Amino acid sequence: MQHNVLILDFGSQYTQLIARRVRELNIFCEIFPYNHFPSDLSPYKAVILGGSPFSVRAEDAPHPDLSQIRGKLPMLAVCYGAQYLAHFSGGEVAASNTREYGRANLSYIKEGETFFNGVSENSQVWMSHSDSIKALPTNAVKLASTHDVEYAAYKIEGETTYAIQYHPEVFHSTDGSKMLKNFLVDIAEVPQNFTPGAFVEEMVAELKEKLGNDKVVLGLSGGVDSTVAAVLLHQAIGKNLYCIFVNNGLLRKNEFQNVLDQYKGMGLNVKGVDAGDRFLGELAGISDPETKRKTIGRVFIEVFDDESHLIEDVKWLAQGTIYPDVIESVSVKGPSATIKSHHNVGGLPDYMKLKIVEPLRMLFKDEVRRVGATLGIDPELLGRHPFPGPGLSIRILGDITPEKVQILQDVDAVFIDGLKSWGLYDKVWQAGAILLPVNSVGVMGDERTYEKVVALRAVESTDGMTADWVHLPYDFLMKVSNDIINKVKGVNRVVYDISSKPPATIEWE
Repeated sequence: MQHNVLILDFGSQYTQLIARRVRELNIFCEIFPYNHFPSDLSPYKAVILGGSPFSVRAEDAPHPDLSQIRGKLPMLAVCYGAQYLAHFSGGEVAASNTREYGRANLSYIKEGETFFNGVSENSQVWMSHSDSIKALPTNAVKLASTHDVEYAAYKIEGETTYAIQYHPEVFHSTDGSKMLKNFLVDIAEVPQNFTPGAFVEEMVAELKEKLGNDKVVLGLSGGVDSTVAAVLLHQAIGKNLYCIFVNNGLLRKNEFQNVLDQYKGMGLNVKGVDAGDRFLGELAGISDPETKRKTIGRVFIEVFDDESHLIEDVKWLAQGTIYPDVIESVSVKGPSATIKSHHNVGGLPDYMKLKIVEPLRMLFKDEVRRVGATLGIDPELLGRHPFPGPGLSIRILGDITPEKVQILQDVDAVFIDGLKSWGLYDKVWQAGAILLPVNSVGVMGDERTYEKVVALRAVESTDGMTADWVHLPYDFLMKVSNDIINKVKGVNRVVYDISSKPPATIEWE
């Protein structure tokens, strides 16, 4: 990808959000740790320094080498970046008398500055820092202030270097995207040519060159990522792509056949492998969430390896890995503490001897959907909610039995079908049901019951990194609860999960 923007990560929770805002301008960007970025900067047209939870005054503060960037490429320093430039370039940074978090309004903007084109005084910005710049660095000129922060923005004369103490990438900075556009397009002159069509054209050409006449095997899940990856690869190598869709016995109700039916007519070479009994047998008696995930991952690799051996001379394994997985693995903090293992990034056993190809590894989830639309993939398939790689195993709390899987499949079907019939499905990013390891006393037909409790979960999100619970209509919740209890034998109580991520995760395990 040419005309890149390089984003240096200092550990801020907002770094990915900066990338998303840049991509929304049809500008390609990449995130790298501040201490491990490419030595060849020739492809880059601009650099953005992100925020950080650190103070520039701390001994262990991130200390980037900007010698190949500053004064040589247009640079925008955000929050920590702005304080870093001040602290180490002749200015002064000190602890604020009051912690500066939340909404603020610009009270002064220097006239005639391209960075603030179309931005008026009183524009709302979002602050998030406990230090503040008390004196500007050498050759710096104040561009903007808020009521509490004198040096909210500045530029350094003689360089194309701009710095701001607020976060333009967050929703609460009302003109944030406009400021980013002013910097990247009008000041740095970065072309806005990163479109789904351009990505498809370039990626198909890259895959043709990389793969040649080699055979590639891909594990389809029925989800958006693997489907888009498959269609991209099919455009590049045609019959040399072999797709395998494994039923692990933990899919949604009738999903194995439904997904196979969906792929008919797409021109893909797809083989369905029903290995449900094998997976459920291996999972018998296992309750620990990570052990469940690892068991499913191991058995999947075994089944997949058996099937791939039936194809002669396969050289590549294709995966639907997307950019958040890549960023996480090269985080400035190193690989993050394991919250839960990811089914795409665990690596392959040595005996598989396959090279990896990941055509979507530089895209966010919403970008994958737009690429899929450009490829002509059925909107219904592209609109499918994300579904976890380990399937219903992590929505059955505790050990897994065929009976529990059947109950949860039936509950989930009532819930998802209800969302669709009420016109709510496309307003939800992800939804599902969870079978809880508790029984509840109930009354049915004047008889006492002691049966299972299920929780319903529906969240809105953009890429799953953060998520809020959806305020589903009470009438809908009442109807779907009644339908579940009346139609699914073994369930007598339904609850609705109103936790957001963070602190909760989207899945319960």
